[in-house]
Order: sequence, then C-alpha cells, then structure tokens
Amino acid sequence: MFLVTGATGGLGRRIVRLLREREQAVRAFVRLTSRYAELEQRGADIVIGDLERERDLQKATRGIQYVISTHGSNEANDGSAQAIDYQANIDLIDYAKDAGVEHFVFVSVLGADRGYEDAPVFKAKYAVERYLQTSGLPYTILRPSGFASNLLPLAERFRQTGTYLLIGDPKNRSSIVSTDDLAQIAVDAVTVAGARNQILPVGGPQILHREDVASIFGRVFNREPFLINAPMGAIDVVRNAVGLFNPQSREALGTLRTLLANEFFCTPAETDRLESMFEMKLESLESFIRRYLSV
Repeated sequence: MFLVTGATGGLGRRIVRLLREREQAVRAFVRLTSRYAELEQRGADIVIGDLERERDLQKATRGIQYVISTHGSNEANDGSAQAIDYQANIDLIDYAKDAGVEHFVFVSVLGADRGYEDAPVFKAKYAVERYLQTSGLPYTILRPSGFASNLLPLAERFRQTGTYLLIGDPKNRSSIVSTDDLAQIAVDAVTVAGARNQILPVGGPQILHREDVASIFGRVFNREPFLINAPMGAIDVVRNAVGLFNPQSREALGTLRTLLANEFFCTPAETDRLESMFEMKLESLESFIRRYLSV
C-alpha cells in the first residue's frame, strides 16, 4: 500500500488518482477541512490527521509499503515551513523507517541546494533531503521546477481578459513540468531501478523564458496577449507591509520572491535522462494547458 501526504493538493490528488487507476492500494493523508470526497469515491483509504501531530503520522504509516510525500506549507494554509515542510517530513521519515517502508519518495524543489537565505521552504526541503539520505531508507528525491497546474488559474484569467501579469525579469528561464508527468514519475520511482537513492531534477521538455508563457496563452486562446511586467520591488513593498502584522506571511513571500527572482530549469541532458529512465515523453506546457482547458 502507498501512503500519499498532501493528497488533496494539485500533485497529491493526481498521484492518488493514478494509483487507483492502476488498481493500487493507497492511503490518502488529508486534513479534516480539505476536500477529499473524490479520493474516497475512487477507493482511497482516507486517513484524517494533522501533519504536526506525531501520533497521526505514526498511525498513517502502519502497514505501508511506499511513502510519497507531497505536502507543503503552501497547501497547509495554517502551518509554517519549519513545521510542515521540515518537521512533519522528519517525523514521517522516522515513522516510515519504524514501519519497514520499502521506498520513500520525497518531492522537494528545484534549487533546494542553492542556499537561498530568504526562502524558508527551500531551506526546509534541503534539510529534509539530507536527513532522508542518511536515514537508511531507500529513497528517491524529486526536484521539480514549476508545476503546470499552478498556471491553470492564470490561463483562465487570460482567457477572460487577455492580460498576463509578470513580476520580475521576463527573460528568466524555467522548465515548467506537467503535473501529470510529475505524478507518474513519483509513482514509478518506487519500482524503477535507476531512480533508487537518486536526486532527480524534474522539468518539462522546453526551457522557456517567463514571457513565453504569455505567448503560449496567446496561441492557446487565439488572442494577442497584453503583458503587464511589474518590477520585483512590488513584492518587496507588499512583503514589508504584510510583515508588520503577519511574520509567517512575510516568510512565505520570501519564498515567492526567490521563485520569481531566479531561474529554475533542467538542462536537456537532465530531461533526456529522465525520459530514458522512466520510458516516457514529457508533455509541453502548451499541451497541458490545451488538454485541461479543452481548447
């Protein structure tokens, strides 16, 4: 049986769906307030719990063969990077080891090892990577670039307005990965021999400039994009204002600023290796958008 944490998030939900389509037993770890009815209807074993409660994690790992950790503080809404991205994963690794789990898949982030001082999520995930590597558990660490599913709301807004807001340097490069491809890689990592005890960058098949996303939306919806390019300073203004009242939100905006200010892409060699290892052809961002928005 698989355990998937963050099971109602954009990636976790896709992983659970894929496992059920393959008729694999899966336990979905969810919060009481999350929308998990679809997962239950698909036949997932639902465990309601709190990532910050060790006894909930201990209960969730009993009888589990594989763990796929996809949760993050950005989806928990009420938890910090230290509590959710770091400590919850440390506890999960410990209980997985106690339960005799055969393989642990950890979804990190591309650039986790770069030492971004102002990005608590990056620091937390990198610390978890190192802990997992020394835990004695067989593992696969996935470092994805941006998720294509995160762009779906922006694509819908573009369809309605024709505008695309871009903060920071429009020439910064990324290789946005199909969230469905990432789900498949996460599931297959437990059986693909080449993925065992590996750290794998995961990106899409194209290296895109951030301004290229607006052009892709323009082609998909057959309209000329109106690009609004705001300076990075706009994030700093908002972050400083929010930080006066909510330090946790200020931390989260630090991670967002890091994502917007830097480049996150996989090299062609890394992409070729991934496609060869998992015997798949990675989906382009344009194909993903067209498929989900039925264009």
